[in-house]
Amino acid sequence: MNKITVIGAGLAGCEAAYTAAQLGVQVDLIEMKPLKKSPAHKTDNFAELVCSNSLKANRVESAAGLLKQEMRILGSICLEAADMSAVPAGGALAVERNTFSEFVTNKIRNHPKINVINRVVDKLPDNEICVVATGPLTDGVLANEIERLTGEGNLSFYDAAAPIVTAESIDMSKAFF
Repeated sequence: MNKITVIGAGLAGCEAAYTAAQLGVQVDLIEMKPLKKSPAHKTDNFAELVCSNSLKANRVESAAGLLKQEMRILGSICLEAADMSAVPAGGALAVERNTFSEFVTNKIRNHPKINVINRVVDKLPDNEICVVATGPLTDGVLANEIERLTGEGNLSFYDAAAPIVTAESIDMSKAFF
């Protein structure tokens, strides 16, 4: 394999692009920002954390912590960025979002095997290896293209935002502190 295309420079896309490049593969990383942003995007950086700065537990006795340790051993760019930008969070690995995404962006943009292409993708490439890592904010023509290619209709993505509930709305005869 001489070349792959990765679509999307979020967490998964950056990991895929960086890992392939570290293995000697030439990578075209296609990212829509800064040409287009979703309502959740605030910067032009890659691996932008949009809903939480916590990457869950960091202790290896937990599944999340063990996975992170395995990713570190394998040379994860996101775990390198997380460790470098960590902020106090008890047993969790939490990061300063801007420092985290700036670190990933700089490593990706300066990697000699990664060619960053800023454009909006409407159609997936034919006859080449392509990693689609556009995440839960995929919409429009590309979402329709993924649905067409997979045969799955109505792709659904869910945000991790917690609902806001007022104290007055809770029936305390059925709930407790």
